[in-house]
Amino acid sequence: MLDALSFFAIAWLDPWLIFLTAAGTLSGIYVGAIPGLSVTMATSILISFTFKWDVNEALALISGVFIGGVYGGSRTAILLNIPGAPSAIASALDGYPMAKKGAAGEAIGLTTIMSVFGGFVGIIALALFAPVISSIALMFNSRDYLLLGLIGITLVGTLSGESFAKGAFAGALGVLISMVGLDPMTAEGRFTFDSVTLLGGIPYIAAMIGFFGVAEALVQLRQIDLPVVKQKIGRVIPRLSSIKQHFGLALRSSGIGTVIGALPGTGGDIAALLAYDHAKRSTRNPEVKFGEGATEGLVAPEAANNAAVGGAHIPMLTLGIPGDAVTAVIIGALFIHGLKPGPLLLVETPHLFWFIVGSLTLANCFLLVFGLSGVRIFTKIVECPKAVLIPLIIILSAVGTYAIQNNPAHIYWMLLFGVIGYFMKIYGFQVGPIILGVILGPMMDSNFRRAILGARGDMGTFFWNFVSHPISFILSLALMIILMSQLPLWSWLRKRST
Repeated sequence: MLDALSFFAIAWLDPWLIFLTAAGTLSGIYVGAIPGLSVTMATSILISFTFKWDVNEALALISGVFIGGVYGGSRTAILLNIPGAPSAIASALDGYPMAKKGAAGEAIGLTTIMSVFGGFVGIIALALFAPVISSIALMFNSRDYLLLGLIGITLVGTLSGESFAKGAFAGALGVLISMVGLDPMTAEGRFTFDSVTLLGGIPYIAAMIGFFGVAEALVQLRQIDLPVVKQKIGRVIPRLSSIKQHFGLALRSSGIGTVIGALPGTGGDIAALLAYDHAKRSTRNPEVKFGEGATEGLVAPEAANNAAVGGAHIPMLTLGIPGDAVTAVIIGALFIHGLKPGPLLLVETPHLFWFIVGSLTLANCFLLVFGLSGVRIFTKIVECPKAVLIPLIIILSAVGTYAIQNNPAHIYWMLLFGVIGYFMKIYGFQVGPIILGVILGPMMDSNFRRAILGARGDMGTFFWNFVSHPISFILSLALMIILMSQLPLWSWLRKRST
């Protein structure tokens, strides 16, 4: 125990490591806030010039960028309705309506506190329960990940107000977009219409920026003459009574984020979605309706996606399996430094495990400081005249889309999705489910193929496996309950009971 504490304290006692962690956290916040720049991209770039550094220095910087980047995506989601990262999509659903009402400062302050809280829960779980949670994650197989994807697509229907059909349609459209390109198993073109350009698929960043950024800019053109809403930024730090009120929801959402983050290949976007749905179902009488500025709609996803950071480190460090895209890059960094993440890591290099825990904890503390500072400057974005802000949004969206692969074709895709998103918004469709469908689609596709191969092509065996294994049965039952809860009869019975 003393050795663990000494390794943990290394990250807190070396001034240079403290500086690197702080610099990484601050830069991660602003990288995460820029649509088109992802935490994965930033981490990949860092590896290119830190491979000659000491491993502790590299991990301190990367930990800070990871923690800050996951949180940073909520800034533009709240202020401009443009999530800086997929994990902030759920935060935009209620954060942006709060900003439109003049409460952007309160929204950012609340997300900061809840993100830090969720981050600490995930880190504690990493420190205390890594072997246990990783063994549970190892029990999940292909059909279970397929079921998780189906549950996610089903849940997006609940994000679209009263119309489950519109939400399910939008989610299915997102899955269809994700299928464009080369088949991952046969390398044949799917939905390419013999176009070489489409063989590479449609990048989800172009879809996300188009459906959120450009579509929102076009919608705002219809309201360009409306007066600018002045933001109330007198109090950024939430009241203690508000934190106590949402403590239970934040704790439950953090637990969801930790467990989902520990499942290889999932990450904060799915965790935030499931936590948002949990908040929507468990909050009986919210002061403000969900989708119109409910604080519960910010608490749940922000606590969950930051808790998923600690969760994603669990399979990476104990099994050598990445929990998400960022930890996949970190695994590469560890191999470059001659380390082998996996079951023997805690035995052969326990100091590395506890140093990572210490760096994540320190980065989370810096997140609290940096997250609550500069809010007044950030909120001025919303108060810009729309004649200036709308062209700026479109220009930044184009630059962010082009920067992914330096491909001008992605800008055309972004504009096309912006126009489609504009008409969907006009006719009452939410665009959030589309992006979630784009993200979940590849995971569902690959795991469906693996599940079929595991059943040796026998469809009877394939479907029997969904009820003959405990985890698969529980997930199948959860999917059926979600679908049944959307039936008119269920809604009528629920209204009668209340």
